[in-house]
Amino acid sequence: MAGVQLVNLTKHYKRGSEVIRALDGVTLKIDRGEFVAVVGRSGSGKTTMLDLLGLLLKPTAGSLVIDDVETTRLSDRERAHTRARKVGFVFQEYNLLSGLNVLENVMLPQRYVKDGEAGKRRAIELIERVGLSDRIKHRPTELSGGQMQRVAIARSMVNAPSLILLDEPTGAVDTETAQQLVDLLKRLNREDQVTIVLVTHDLDIAAQASRQIRLKDGKVLADEMVGEPVPA
Repeated sequence: MAGVQLVNLTKHYKRGSEVIRALDGVTLKIDRGEFVAVVGRSGSGKTTMLDLLGLLLKPTAGSLVIDDVETTRLSDRERAHTRARKVGFVFQEYNLLSGLNVLENVMLPQRYVKDGEAGKRRAIELIERVGLSDRIKHRPTELSGGQMQRVAIARSMVNAPSLILLDEPTGAVDTETAQQLVDLLKRLNREDQVTIVLVTHDLDIAAQASRQIRLKDGKVLADEMVGEPVPA
């Protein structure tokens, strides 16, 4: 079954004698093609949940299944391979390499999958789809914040992952540019049926997702449909 399933997913840390319950027994099912916004105050568990979904952290307990793969049982090498194939990342600060041009930045994740010329063609296609074909040879210092985030979005999709994770992707741009980025994400979500999980403090942005999950103290406080449902 395509999609993501969390069952009692837990991440605790020890700080001396204190136990920090960063994520505390979260159970969720996210279907393929959903656009989910995760909201909550700082310290609610949003980033921890995103890092667990992205296989950057190992849970303390619980189950995390991505496209029928029980990821908690994987070796470090298998986790890295699954992450490269299944998951794309977009961060608030873009994380582009200043010494590389747009095409080279978008192609970076292909180092792990070695798709050759087919991968390069997909990178060029994605750059065109995010509206940057006239910037393909430009370096990040020659781009606006919104353009750099479009590069990051194209990069996240270059290996055709089933899951895109975004951590405050509109936090460093103005309101108009933020809306343009969300419109782009909605279009890619619709056209590619890729699952999107977006962490945001902006409730106006969150309201445009198809579903909103609110976290508090590492637990799910609310889980509701807020937009158009995922097509069957």
